[in-house]
Amino acid sequence: MTDAPATPPRAPETAVAPRLIATDLDGTLLHDDKTVSDRTIAALAAAEQAGIEVFFVTGRPARWMGVVSDHVHGHGLAICANGAAVVDLHRGGRFVEVSPLERTVALAVVDALRSAAPGTSFAVERTGGIHYEPQYPPLLLDPAAAVAPAEKLLADDFVSTLCPEANEPDATRGPDGPSDAAHSPTDPAGPAFPDQPVIKLLAHHPDLDPDAFLQLARTAAGDLASFTRSSPTALLEISGPGVSKAGTLARCCAERGISPDEVVAFGDMPNDIEMLSWAGTSYAMANAHPDVLAATTGRTASNNDDGVAAVIERILHAGGPRGARSH
Repeated sequence: MTDAPATPPRAPETAVAPRLIATDLDGTLLHDDKTVSDRTIAALAAAEQAGIEVFFVTGRPARWMGVVSDHVHGHGLAICANGAAVVDLHRGGRFVEVSPLERTVALAVVDALRSAAPGTSFAVERTGGIHYEPQYPPLLLDPAAAVAPAEKLLADDFVSTLCPEANEPDATRGPDGPSDAAHSPTDPAGPAFPDQPVIKLLAHHPDLDPDAFLQLARTAAGDLASFTRSSPTALLEISGPGVSKAGTLARCCAERGISPDEVVAFGDMPNDIEMLSWAGTSYAMANAHPDVLAATTGRTASNNDDGVAAVIERILHAGGPRGARSH
């Protein structure tokens, strides 16, 4: 990662007052320990009180939004899974809109990546939970996870074989939380998921450079689906064609009569680039990926130094955003 200055040179002001703040979560709004600071909570509340809507726009699934569910005001909506889902945090993460990845397309992507990058393992994110291959690396524990080859997880008659121990405390933990590695399916019967669309396919490679893996995947299957990444590891996030944070945010803004020039956006990783390029004003965190730094004109402090809050405070104090992009 490349660090940008914590206090960037002052950029020209725009005459357009912001009406909406769109912010990524991990590596942007949240500290590295996955918490929201008191300063950030106060800044978000102040923005809403000033009439500026706040949208959380994240790669996270709806079930991982508890960390910020108390800090979204007014509309209560959040954009999850890199734009594949809009959820209502005021109603427990209820799905309002879903842009699925068709199973046949996902299967074609799996086949293409197995050929282009042998050793790739997959996880399938449905609206009801994540399911993954035995070789997939340990991540956050999801109680409803089934473990099987991707081709089975994407079959039209997929039946989840739930782990009976999945709701019990887990003794093994990975760097990001409880590890899935110890769990395996033992119950041959379980609930079917034909009514739970696939919203994201994840692909992990144990050896490739993350950016090289992304470029390889886009070359091999970019005509089938949308590829991006937000992890420091070689973990790709794959959505339906044309699905992105930017596209879903643009629809949410259009419904409110909000133009791109009235949006201030924050991000740190490649899955934020389209959103940052679309927004009238965009800020890269000091800890941002080099491609994100290149896609924005605004810079702010790191996530651990409350860079989002610092900009919001400046907006509210000055009456308008700084670092406006020209279109």
